[in-house]
Amino acid sequence: MGNLIYLVEDDESIRKLVIYALESQGFELAGFESAEGFWKAMSEKKPDLAILDIMLPGEDGISVLKRIRKTQKRLPVIMLTAKVAEYDRVEGLDAGADDYISKPFGIMELIARVRAVLRRAEPAEAEDSEYKCGVLEIYWDRHEVYADGKEASLTFKEFELLRMLVEHAGIVLPREKLLDSIWGLGERENRTLDVHVRTLRAKLGEAGAYIQTVRGVGYKFAGETA
Repeated sequence: MGNLIYLVEDDESIRKLVIYALESQGFELAGFESAEGFWKAMSEKKPDLAILDIMLPGEDGISVLKRIRKTQKRLPVIMLTAKVAEYDRVEGLDAGADDYISKPFGIMELIARVRAVLRRAEPAEAEDSEYKCGVLEIYWDRHEVYADGKEASLTFKEFELLRMLVEHAGIVLPREKLLDSIWGLGERENRTLDVHVRTLRAKLGEAGAYIQTVRGVGYKFAGETA
């Protein structure tokens, strides 16, 4: 059986369509109309990916996401929503969403994004397990980051953004390259990148200064390895 995906969507027609489409691609799906069923299933078995609608009866999708991030740092989460205001999108990204799809969406696009998120969530086969730079310590294999001795709780996308910047330390990475490599599908919403850079810097504290903005181009990691 394929990857296990939990879908929380109160619209029955959309829920059935997404389940049918993803199951036809070999994924294993469990659908829930509210957060209640989702949390019960989570207590019994953790999925490989969660897809959450924002507008849910009872506990909304953003609240569910925030609860997930308190204990599940690595679980990839895709948000589905009919809301298109920038504030709502930014709120979801700030809460730790790994991807964000506005309704109405194409099924092929959804399938592609699900595959991309799951692919990026796979651990690297081989890499140096430890990286140190000033007050920053990164343990790649454990997905742990410490800044000035304190653990920084990063979302999956924040961790991948930091990884890419560190791997290209001293090199200016264009915004388009960061967006394509981390979000995929030719994502061109600069606000998505800006939000993640801002939250990443905040979580890294003093080490956040290592991530520098190169106006009109992109970002670079500036720091010397310990």
